[in-house]
Amino acid sequence: QVQLVESGGGLAHPGGSLTLSCVTSGNIFRIFPMGWYRQALGKQRELVASIGNDDKTNYAASVKGRFTISRDSAKDTVYLQMDSLKPEDSAVYYCNKITDLPPRLGEAAPPFNYWGPGTQVTVSS
Repeated sequence: QVQLVESGGGLAHPGGSLTLSCVTSGNIFRIFPMGWYRQALGKQRELVASIGNDDKTNYAASVKGRFTISRDSAKDTVYLQMDSLKPEDSAVYYCNKITDLPPRLGEAAPPFNYWGPGTQVTVSS
């Protein structure tokens, strides 16, 4: 059974940093490339970062150069290091699999059957 548990969100000032974690179970981590998605209030959930099983990473233009996605195969965990945060980064962040190749960065997330609870990131002065 797939489980995705995101954590690490919180309140940050503009220019600050946060590190998100996503613990996975159910083999999703080992079968699929993984990604971080976010959903801001009133907007669609979008893919912002992806990492393949070969550790190749890709980013949406809105976060490129500021966010870093990584994975720990021993822990079945995906991370998102977020630096130089902006108010427009405020959203609920989720991790999930990637099924479109190449990844549809910056586009609406597919309607997967399962999503974790997400973790809220708020960037405000």
